[in-house]
Amino acid sequence: MPYTPIVATLGYVLSPDRSEVLMIHRNARPDDLHLGKYNGLGGKMEAGEDIAACMQREILEEAGIVCESMRLRGTLNWPGFGKHGEDWLGFIFVIDGYRGEPHRGNHEGTLEWVRRDRLMELPMWEGDRHFLPLVFDDDPRPFHGVMPYRDGRMQSWSYTRL
Repeated sequence: MPYTPIVATLGYVLSPDRSEVLMIHRNARPDDLHLGKYNGLGGKMEAGEDIAACMQREILEEAGIVCESMRLRGTLNWPGFGKHGEDWLGFIFVIDGYRGEPHRGNHEGTLEWVRRDRLMELPMWEGDRHFLPLVFDDDPRPFHGVMPYRDGRMQSWSYTRL
């Protein structure tokens, strides 16, 4: 049976001094699967765009800034992650150069600059605590992980680096 996940991006915008990360506090929609959690920015890839163009579009739509420099840090396969058990495949980026001033928020919630050393104190998906250190570490190799979910809970976590 073919595997047909929802393809998406997840991006972490660094402040110019690289000490903070722009995060969205998902606090705008009561029906949001992510309500109350903090997350990076991103979303679903559209037909006709490559994954880098998707990340740039999502950052522009969600934060109002233009990506000038970004690095692919890894990929994540989230079988069963969706609200109705849909599978997701995410491309994880760090945006380390941008133009413009970020919005204060969008239709999903409030945008907040968070110190990198305080990220793990935020309410977030339990799985994010496993891969976020890989996003920001000094290893130049991208990571490729799989993190199955069932009923909104992470079941396991594994990754490789090439």
